Amino acid sequence: MDKTKDAEEKLEKAAFKEPFSYRKLFISTFLISAFTVGGGFVLIPLMKAKFVDEYGWLEENEALDLVSIAQSAPGVMAANSSIIMGYRMGGFLGSLTALFATVLPPLITLTIISFFYDAFASNPYVRMFLKGMQCGVTAILIKVVLDLVVKQVKKKLAIPLIVMAGTFIAAVVFKINIMHIIAVDAIIGLFLMRDPQYD
Repeated sequence: MDKTKDAEEKLEKAAFKEPFSYRKLFISTFLISAFTVGGGFVLIPLMKAKFVDEYGWLEENEALDLVSIAQSAPGVMAANSSIIMGYRMGGFLGSLTALFATVLPPLITLTIISFFYDAFASNPYVRMFLKGMQCGVTAILIKVVLDLVVKQVKKKLAIPLIVMAGTFIAAVVFKINIMHIIAVDAIIGLFLMRDPQYD
């Protein structure tokens, strides 16, 4: 308990837009998970908007690094991202809090649906509801991608732009496995992007 309290006090003293608290971490992550449709990657822009832009608990570059690690690790993307971001923000307890908040909404939803599956599967209103949510999620993903591209263009550095374009072409045109692409990107970063200007 003492270690948890000390960790929380240190975090509260940091230059955050909002004071850190495990309660706020749980509620925010729970709501993000509850209203996310489309897979683990959809969580990323929502987590960025909440924990980077609104609360200031993570730096943008730091959040992107954590997402890269989560993507490279085995397991579910949503859970991996919650674990590693939660740990960075609130230590071990933060990791458990974020993971539980991420898993709880789909657990509740799927439990309810399993009891009323036939009614949900044949209900046209449910299908329209999900289609509308998927359109909104697509718009959010496009916004995040455009923000990242604009940020890299403003830096006027060739290597990041080449890596982004190459990654897109490899995934979309040549259908190369995303794990292989990320491994190559990591090697490029290791050898060609050591200079502080790429931070």
